[in-house]
Amino acid sequence: MSDIVVILPDGSELSVPEGSSVADAAYEIGPGLGKDTVAGVVDGELVDKATALHDGANLVIVTDQSDEYLDVLRHSAAHVFAQALQRLHPEAKLTIGPWTDQGFYYDVTNVDLDMDDLEDIEAEMADIVEEDLPIERELVDREEALAKYEDNEFKREILETEAAGDDPISFYKQGEFEDLCKGPHVESTGEIGAFELLNISSAYWRGDEENETLTRVYGTAFASESDLHDFLEMQEEAKERDHRKLGQELELFSIDETTGPGLPLYHPNGKRILDELADYAKQLNLDAGYDPVETPHLFRTELWKKSGHYENYVDDMFLLDVNDEEYGLKPMNCPGHATIFDQQSWSYRDLPVRYFEDGKVYRKEQRGELSGLSRVWSFTIDDGHLFVRPDQIEDEINLIIDNILEVFDTFDLEAEVALATRPEKSVGSDEIWEQAETQLKAVLDDSGIDYGIEAGDGAFYGPKIDFAFKDALGRKWDGPTVQLDFNMPDRFDLTYTGEDNEEHQPVMIHRALYGSYERFFMVLIEHFNGKFPFWLAPEQVRILPISDDQLGYAKRLQNRDFGDFRVGVEDRSWTLGRKIREAQEDRVPYMIIVGGDEQETQTISVRDRKERERKDVEIDDFRAHLEDEREEKRAEPDFLDE
Repeated sequence: MSDIVVILPDGSELSVPEGSSVADAAYEIGPGLGKDTVAGVVDGELVDKATALHDGANLVIVTDQSDEYLDVLRHSAAHVFAQALQRLHPEAKLTIGPWTDQGFYYDVTNVDLDMDDLEDIEAEMADIVEEDLPIERELVDREEALAKYEDNEFKREILETEAAGDDPISFYKQGEFEDLCKGPHVESTGEIGAFELLNISSAYWRGDEENETLTRVYGTAFASESDLHDFLEMQEEAKERDHRKLGQELELFSIDETTGPGLPLYHPNGKRILDELADYAKQLNLDAGYDPVETPHLFRTELWKKSGHYENYVDDMFLLDVNDEEYGLKPMNCPGHATIFDQQSWSYRDLPVRYFEDGKVYRKEQRGELSGLSRVWSFTIDDGHLFVRPDQIEDEINLIIDNILEVFDTFDLEAEVALATRPEKSVGSDEIWEQAETQLKAVLDDSGIDYGIEAGDGAFYGPKIDFAFKDALGRKWDGPTVQLDFNMPDRFDLTYTGEDNEEHQPVMIHRALYGSYERFFMVLIEHFNGKFPFWLAPEQVRILPISDDQLGYAKRLQNRDFGDFRVGVEDRSWTLGRKIREAQEDRVPYMIIVGGDEQETQTISVRDRKERERKDVEIDDFRAHLEDEREEKRAEPDFLDE
């Protein structure tokens, strides 16, 4: 039997016999590691430790000390839930039960469940964990697998689609329970140290609203009770920070059924923040040498067929008939930018050509998947497209990464980076994809940035570098992206004249600094808990006259001394305490308090939303500080730090 070579995380190579599994490779490294192996990550995919390796595979061994271990544990907890459910409700029909970033869910049907049922199911789950049942993998042939699910059309559909082929089908058994599953799982139910069922919702089979409605039960699991306790506390904090709740309280945005689902309406407060974000992104773009462009909201679908979006995105597009011609609201801005580039002749000296646009796009998400600003039908991408020579790729991507990291720094967000590789549904040759992925990987390797691999998560036209926002609660959100595209220039026959006077094809780079304004706005609302930095806050200062006698002084301060800031005056006849509480609830960064003493001395008292206060402040000193705080885009109001 010949050997194959697998690549370990440090780049070293390990030779193992052909047909070796993840566990076999771990034992080759050392018996201790082999014994501790729970699962593996092969080419970016979390797999069972019994999975066979192929030559050239990138391999990560997963133990109970690995980050991926929690995913494995939660996957097993989903099976424990399903087993407990069927013990209590044998009529329940199971569909799928994957792990998620925050826990797991299981979609079921043929059973009525509400929140009151979860306590009984949790008690049964506790019994199953106490039983410490071994979780064993079993391989069966297709006919036997189908026979197990004569009465479950959902599992049969999975077998006939996702598990099609002649390979054996994997099941996992624990006690009397078994489930069709690729794994991986922990060794026994007793490894699940702590769990909780969180809520119930409805979901469509396969996420398609034309399919059957299922009951989705969400839960989470951890290795210890203390970890679960910390998570549940964070969940409570997350509820308080929910952007839908704060969006209503702070009058930032609304989504009204009358105007349509997934179509946000931005109120004055929200629009002021969006304008500041747009101004910031515009300045970054101009400083980096981008030219502004603008494209319409819809095009003839001939454009989308030419770009490849029609065949890959038609189910997600809003299409309409205009004089017997088919048009589509744009799901992306890139074909319009490619068309602009194609309108003139270019020399190698002209490249790179860089365009940017805050372009509104439309994608027909399933209604059940719409959620606040995180998933909508209409959103705006701070889009950028570059047309570059092959020798310019590395420099341009490095500049883009620098700009993206500046955005993270400005908003006090952490970045998590990943290289997303070719998806199953894609256009272009293997050679082009290999070249593109190799170049992006080289840029990341040279930059020294820590990154992971997201196998199969690239765009249909090219691989990409994805940046996820990590917020104040440690949650991750999709964010900026850099995509390398050799396919669209070919489809649009884009050219430039090279130094040899021959025509050459440019490479197209897709790039966004925020990702989309909607999702980024959502992240900021929750990250800052509505307490926006001074430069972003819709109302930056509120002046609180102690009595109506100081209203004139307050108005003078608003209009003359602080006229170039967003300043309000609280002119309602409330007590000072109530005025302060109202400003605190509105998350206003600074309050100026003026009474008889301040009016007489022509000074002010300054209070911030951290409940700190300073009296006898010179107006010019405070105004100068605000100018600096705005210019430097500081994350926290800091006048009273001085």
